[in-house]
Amino acid sequence: MERYDIIKPLKECLKDFVINFMVKKKQPKMGVIGFSQKAFVFGLNGKFLTMRRTKTAPSNPLYWDLPGGDVKFGEEPLKSIIREVKEETGLVVNNISLFGVDAHTTLSGDYWVTLAFRGFISRGKLLISWEHDLYKWVSIDEFLKLKIPNKLRKLTRDLKKIETN
Repeated sequence: MERYDIIKPLKECLKDFVINFMVKKKQPKMGVIGFSQKAFVFGLNGKFLTMRRTKTAPSNPLYWDLPGGDVKFGEEPLKSIIREVKEETGLVVNNISLFGVDAHTTLSGDYWVTLAFRGFISRGKLLISWEHDLYKWVSIDEFLKLKIPNKLRKLTRDLKKIETN
């Protein structure tokens, strides 16, 4: 797999910001600026892990999700995603590579940038965290048919483009 060029998606995000908030004067309510990451964790069967969020989850209850979470201040993103996968699944991943970026402003005015990684299980026993109640292994097309957040839909389509090239 070729190295992912992170500059192009970031330029697109900045372009959207300039058009919407500077040119059109659509000023959002100022909120937080956050960084998060998600991991497509592939197993031996060529499918990746998805987990359903519980009905009491603080965000996106009963949506299917991927391992990941917020990048802590000062934390290196690659170390952060390895930590998040281990915390949420009990699995250790390797051969991790960045392949996608999503950025969006929420209705509350928060601005989020999400980094998407692709990795493979190296060891561990799958144990899902309290945030999730179900898990399954899916193909890209199977995942796109599930109830998933828009940012994951976009990142999954980005992965599909890479996988088919």
